[in-house]
Amino acid sequence: MTTTIDWRARAASLKFRNGLYIDGGFRDAAKGGRFETVNPANAQVLTAVARGTAEDIDAAVASARRAFEDGRWSGKSPAERKAVLLRLAALIRENVPELALLDTLDMGKPISDSSTIDAPGSAHFFEWHAEAIDKLYDEIAPTGRGDLAMIRRVPLGVIGAVVPWNFPLDMATWKLAPALATGNSVVLKPAEQSPLSALMLAELASEAGLPDGVLNVVPGFGEDAGRALGLHPDVDALVFTGSTKVGKLFMTYAGESNMKQVWLETGGKSPNLIFADADLDKAAEMAAFGILFNSGEVCSANSRLLVHRSVQEEFTQKLIAATAAWPLGDPLDTATRMGPLVEKSHADRVASYIDIGRKEARLAHGGTRETRDGSDCYIQPTIFNEVAPDARIAREEIFGPVLAITPFDSDEEALRIANDSEYGLAASVWTKDLSRALSVSDRLNAGTVSVNTVDALSAMTPFGGVKQSGFGRDLSIHSFDKYCSLKTVWVKY
Repeated sequence: MTTTIDWRARAASLKFRNGLYIDGGFRDAAKGGRFETVNPANAQVLTAVARGTAEDIDAAVASARRAFEDGRWSGKSPAERKAVLLRLAALIRENVPELALLDTLDMGKPISDSSTIDAPGSAHFFEWHAEAIDKLYDEIAPTGRGDLAMIRRVPLGVIGAVVPWNFPLDMATWKLAPALATGNSVVLKPAEQSPLSALMLAELASEAGLPDGVLNVVPGFGEDAGRALGLHPDVDALVFTGSTKVGKLFMTYAGESNMKQVWLETGGKSPNLIFADADLDKAAEMAAFGILFNSGEVCSANSRLLVHRSVQEEFTQKLIAATAAWPLGDPLDTATRMGPLVEKSHADRVASYIDIGRKEARLAHGGTRETRDGSDCYIQPTIFNEVAPDARIAREEIFGPVLAITPFDSDEEALRIANDSEYGLAASVWTKDLSRALSVSDRLNAGTVSVNTVDALSAMTPFGGVKQSGFGRDLSIHSFDKYCSLKTVWVKY
């Protein structure tokens, strides 16, 4: 078992990859610029990373296009691609400690999560998509005699992928695994707050046998590298996870350039419905998980708690008690379940919503910002009660450990409040009544509805939302769809 002392020693000896990864190797940015990536746990600079610009995106896309057109990857059989991706998954498993540390140091994720959930999960998702790719069949249309109409699934070409900072390695994997499995080449732009694990992943992919140019990683900022990727005329599809505001920009970029496909997974304000007949102890435990895991920096976080008025006060006290299981602390400490928020500017934003909440509702718990080891990015679990459905803290995505409790008196009222949102990513329902569970689930406008749990997730089921939570789907067999085109080949004989 790796101890806190072990993790700190490993972190102190870690060496960072900090260049652009293009055409199979690391290089400096075309204009020589760099940006600092900072450990939010102590405000210390980790390293200075090459800052990709439009020129670097051009080079990465050109490399990806060459690799795609000459067939060094796209021309391989599904079984051949599967073998490489399985080797990559094995290398990820061998390097879990280092990959976990990179995400923990970059964005403040507790090492207990990054080493047991995120990094092993990345290996699992590569394995799952690799194993699936040689089990997908093309089709023969039911034509008449003398005709043979084949419907083939073919790779699109060059995929641009822009991923967020909250799950740096996992979100990159969710895009890369199906894109690479189907034979595409990819240009990946990781978030500027957390680029380090993506750079190591590219190196591991090369070691696994992925040909040069098939995966390129260009760290940088949205206004230059991200925008250039969105506007690039030789990118065939753009996949994005992040804010709704930025997702809309990518739709605009596609319209202004080559009308590339754009697949978005964006914001959320997920409701968690607690009915009076629920197992209140279990529901309270999981409600705490739903808002405090990853410090609430989760797009599908259950940030709206709708609770039947008859059990509101009892449940609130159980929930407050459940937050005791989420100690705030150094993310390298194995006892820590909540680390700092990703950076000072984001902590400022979350703190500003807590100030708004103090004016809109009753603060039931927490609300304090702490300074630890030179960083003021730590915010206690915060619970507001008696939150009106139209309050800002009930409607706007906060992306932190801030929960809004709103009472309801009937099933119809609960559904009305839950669906009255511009978002529709996820929802949870707690009840012992199967009929109610199915009825309410049917009427909730959300991509995933979890019953008697929160934020249920699997490689076997699609993840994505409706409304302004976007329309892309990651994971499952359906994830392959956005990286392929259907080509009809009609033969007369």
